Amino acid sequence: MRALVLHKEAVFSAAVADIATTELPAGDVRVQVDYSTLNYKDGLAITNAAPVVRLWPMVAGIDGSGTVLESQHPDWKAGDAFVQNGWGVGETHWGCLAEQASLKGDWLVRRPAAFSARQAMAIGTAGYTAMLCVMALERHGVKPEDGDVLVTGASGGVGSVAVALLSGLGYRVVASTGKAAEAAYLQALGAHSVVDRAALSEPAKPMQAERWAAVVDSVGSHTLANALAQTRYGGAVAACGLAQGRDLPTTVVPFILRNVALLGVDSVMAPRALRQAAWDRLARDLDTDKLASMVEEISLDQAVDKAQALMAGQVRGRIVVKI
Repeated sequence: MRALVLHKEAVFSAAVADIATTELPAGDVRVQVDYSTLNYKDGLAITNAAPVVRLWPMVAGIDGSGTVLESQHPDWKAGDAFVQNGWGVGETHWGCLAEQASLKGDWLVRRPAAFSARQAMAIGTAGYTAMLCVMALERHGVKPEDGDVLVTGASGGVGSVAVALLSGLGYRVVASTGKAAEAAYLQALGAHSVVDRAALSEPAKPMQAERWAAVVDSVGSHTLANALAQTRYGGAVAACGLAQGRDLPTTVVPFILRNVALLGVDSVMAPRALRQAAWDRLARDLDTDKLASMVEEISLDQAVDKAQALMAGQVRGRIVVKI
């Protein structure tokens, strides 16, 4: 089978290679991967920009969708349609930028009938994370009539899907991006207005004018600090990423004077029931026409170059990899 293999011996390398299926790691479900995708973590791994890979050599790809070939897991049988997200796949266990993968049945989610394998990977971990963020804000009680919702990193994968989901649910979305040329793209996804990320990316004052009923943040660092300082009394910020940085240079002031809630959102180790609920909500709430507008499809052979472009900030929306 063909796979995107990462090696780190004397030097790091990432290249598509032919490997024997007998080399696949242990797993109780063997699958055919029809489509994969490139998420931010895939970009980190494929470019060796951060030490996300813990086992060498590694087959890249934290996401995959296709059909089960054989199974020793009671919940899965040959021919079942699946979605794989996270669980250390592509980091500590061979991933899905490959024609086949050997996985654990407990990791897999049933692909909703509303989605093809390609559409599932157009969503991928980025879109599934966006849905987890929306669900977290809903559990906190945020409603469309409460006011504007800010989405940071809006032209990226998480941000693009978050804009489409929130606008479709009736929220008035303000999209933050550093790419002025993407304003029309974001408005087509449903953004009411677009703001320059520069206004949010500088060091934050502890308390600022109240602007947001809620925030979906995939950026972290100063951007998250500013978002917290601008969130209205009783509002909530769903934090799921660190594109600007892992630090959070803020104070307790928004939490103790404005009752702001900071909601951490993890997609990698989320329990299976929550994953399935998120995918079922995506099938119900995500406009597939908007999804199609944010997708670029590439081949497996193009994945290394596209991962480099992703890390250079030259990609918008979602990248689907046809295997």
